Amino acid sequence: MDKSPLLSIRDLEVRFRTEEGEVTPVRGVTLSVGAGETVALVGESGSGKSVTSLATMGLLPRPSGRVSGGQILFRKRSGETVDLATLPSSDLRKLRGSEIAMIFQEPMTSLNPVLTVGEQIAESVRLHMSLGHAAALKRAEEMLELVEIPNARRRVHEYPHQMSGGMRQRVMIALAMSCNPSLLIADEPTTALDVTIQAQILVLIERLQKELGMGVLFITHNLGVVAEIADRVTVMYAGQVVETGAVGAIFRTPRHPYTSALLNCLPARAQRGEDGRRVVQSIPGSIGPVGDGCAFAPRCSQAADVCRTGSITLEAEMERSVRCVRWREAFA
Repeated sequence: MDKSPLLSIRDLEVRFRTEEGEVTPVRGVTLSVGAGETVALVGESGSGKSVTSLATMGLLPRPSGRVSGGQILFRKRSGETVDLATLPSSDLRKLRGSEIAMIFQEPMTSLNPVLTVGEQIAESVRLHMSLGHAAALKRAEEMLELVEIPNARRRVHEYPHQMSGGMRQRVMIALAMSCNPSLLIADEPTTALDVTIQAQILVLIERLQKELGMGVLFITHNLGVVAEIADRVTVMYAGQVVETGAVGAIFRTPRHPYTSALLNCLPARAQRGEDGRRVVQSIPGSIGPVGDGCAFAPRCSQAADVCRTGSITLEAEMERSVRCVRWREAFA
């Protein structure tokens, strides 16, 4: 059995052309996802998580966005490894939806409002599995049953606006799973849902992953979700990976000050103020312009002069990686 990762992103760089010039929201991102593994990609808004996922899927807005460096290596079912960053558009379209699928943040804007949910699922099935219309629609009904939508035979003929937010998200999952992909990218799929529905969706994704043996790249800013579903976690800040490792190790002994600060923002770690009330901590400041040195240095209580000059590399040690020159001193 091939032990190489399903997905291996190496030194990915993404640039966008704007009226003020080019910007680089993703710089040197490196991560991997294995078969049957769930890797969480976390970080605050603006850290580059979604741009990384769109670059992987070949869905960067054109012509302003482009992959300007690095590799996005994907191992196909055939065993062949291809670079998605340089793959011709026609070949990428064949993989997208069949071997690589994505669940987007907001299903109401991702689903076509003028087509029934069944037709949208059936369209993907006809394209990638070469089934006729009736067989594809039957497959769509089966997928709605798989994601536990009641009355699937009736619902398959309904439009997105006729369903609740939780049901639409289940439709998005059914659409992503319809061709049994090897890799699923879930971009904050539970952000707009209430806590009860969120838990149901997470259980559903986990169950489908076990049944199909998929690798999952789960993008979120919710560390509680990470602790529940992920095997490994990759932390991003200002377009760079700052730490990666097994979930248990990261939560117990974070090595990057940003990871530590994120964990300290959890309600469970709230501290009592002078008035006796528990106060949830926050990270002072915000992501600013990226220059030399560590991007987190302006917000870091551990920063020293050495943190503000040169290029800070991602240092690997014992299945952990950290982008910090002082992690041994700061977290000894």
